[in-house]
Amino acid sequence: MNRQPVLEGERLRLRPLRADDWDALFAVASDRELWAGHPAHDRWQEPVFRAYFGNALANGGALVAIDRASGAIIGASQYYDYQDDEDGRGPSVEIGFTFLARSHWGGAFNREMKRLMLAHALACVEYVRFRIGETNLRSRRAMEKIGGRLTDRRQSEIKAGQPSVNVVYEIDRESFARGPLAG
Repeated sequence: MNRQPVLEGERLRLRPLRADDWDALFAVASDRELWAGHPAHDRWQEPVFRAYFGNALANGGALVAIDRASGAIIGASQYYDYQDDEDGRGPSVEIGFTFLARSHWGGAFNREMKRLMLAHALACVEYVRFRIGETNLRSRRAMEKIGGRLTDRRQSEIKAGQPSVNVVYEIDRESFARGPLAG
């Protein structure tokens, strides 16, 4: 699976993250309110975001989101943790580390980003996983609006120096084809 495609929609252009995207992406990420309710609530801080940015570049699956109307970088997302067949259901990949400028919250941009990324991924894998902080209700509601199915899987980790539990949502080919992002 190509984890760094260029994807075009009506509102968004997604393209691979580059080192020279630092200033524009940090300008978005430095909004402290963006991370309220997120397990990595300190990601607005420059040293913390610098580590995130470096990992995103090294991962090789990071995409920046560009508002086609303005040409501005408004966020990012990543494909990562590709699995050939971890559970007998075929290949899968995770989409995550997603954030958008608050000026672009409210549905249309996130929906388009997820639709583009899911359509690309599901041409190659059987299902896509999303790991979301258990207490991140805004992101969980957004996932449910686009057809994500909550699984019984949980993952514990340390985020911002605190224990955090993630829940896992999935969208498979069939549910995507008949779900709210189909079209």
